[in-house]
Amino acid sequence: MKLACVVQRYGAEVTGGAEAHCRAIAERLAESHDVTVLTSCARDYLTWRNAYPPGESRLGPVKIARFPVDQPRHLHRFADLSHDVFARRSTAEQQHEWFRENGPRVSGLLDHLRTNGTDYDLILFWSYRYFPSFFGLPIVRDRAILVPTAEEDPTVWLDVLSDFFTMPAGIVFLTDEERDLVASRALGPLPPSCVIGSGLAPAALPHPELRGELENMGVSFPYALYLGRVEKNKGCDTLFRHYRHYVEQGRPALPLVLAGPEFMDVPSHPQIRPLGFVPEHLRETLLGSARTLIMPSPYESLSLVLLEAWNHGVPALVNGGCKVLKGQTLRANGGLYYHHANEFIEGLTLLATDEALALRFGAQGRAHVEAWYRWPRVMAALEPFLRAVADA
Repeated sequence: MKLACVVQRYGAEVTGGAEAHCRAIAERLAESHDVTVLTSCARDYLTWRNAYPPGESRLGPVKIARFPVDQPRHLHRFADLSHDVFARRSTAEQQHEWFRENGPRVSGLLDHLRTNGTDYDLILFWSYRYFPSFFGLPIVRDRAILVPTAEEDPTVWLDVLSDFFTMPAGIVFLTDEERDLVASRALGPLPPSCVIGSGLAPAALPHPELRGELENMGVSFPYALYLGRVEKNKGCDTLFRHYRHYVEQGRPALPLVLAGPEFMDVPSHPQIRPLGFVPEHLRETLLGSARTLIMPSPYESLSLVLLEAWNHGVPALVNGGCKVLKGQTLRANGGLYYHHANEFIEGLTLLATDEALALRFGAQGRAHVEAWYRWPRVMAALEPFLRAVADA
């Protein structure tokens, strides 16, 4: 089949769950299909400034067509508009304007879909909340596959989405909880859909010499790990509060290591060690050497980091207020969940002190990944679904 994948950003340097999922799927589809990624020239998701040159290029087996962003995001205007849209009842016109301002505005990509959309058998759209998917999918709805990556955040409750979620020819979900959420928001029955999650390769063992490199960076063993963007939307402000209470109560020493770009102030604390962005080889060693992964995010459609931790046999402590994280953890029996500070403190204490329990949770998580999240199984679910939609 001739396939297109539409995503807001794409590149080896691009971090982000939806973007990583798109790239992984595109590369595997390209093994047996003609795949082109249609994306913007932006690298930074906050400003959407053009960083890559426009036009055609390749990354591995995948062809890329990049379209320039019409204008960077005006952060103050976007913040004011977001307040108007989410703080009170808003009109459909205001909500459409929010999707335009959320960006990245790529009018050239929409023009390409209008002119060349019928050249593709199917067009897969990642992340409903961004301009390319929200405005691009209706143009080619008869051959559109939506990968919504929907989370239980304020955006999903916008009125204009009740019709949008019924438009595509098919939908690919990452978890059962995401499917249920989108179904609850749709105006009518959902189009044909499947739940595929994401795939992982078996994890390599941590390199002992890299542990020494981590020690030189100030990492003390054992430790709890937060991996991802350090920002309030990921629940990091609550994580810091809960963790400080943990330390203040004299609980077992378990330093908190943060690995990821920082978009908020990190408390200056002797037990909190921010590393910033870490290269891939250190990232894997950090995951494989942690006593536990902490996932405080209130909004997820699928936590890839959680799967990666289990892939290394590492248990997790997750925000039970996020249905996706709680559901993933219960299905895997791969850790504990919390709803408030006291449960966080007791859960972290248990994982810090009961090594046998931590190992058992980690082993159960790894078995869950082995059963459900290896790439051959994921693609064996996705490809027949795409073929059935294309042939319908």
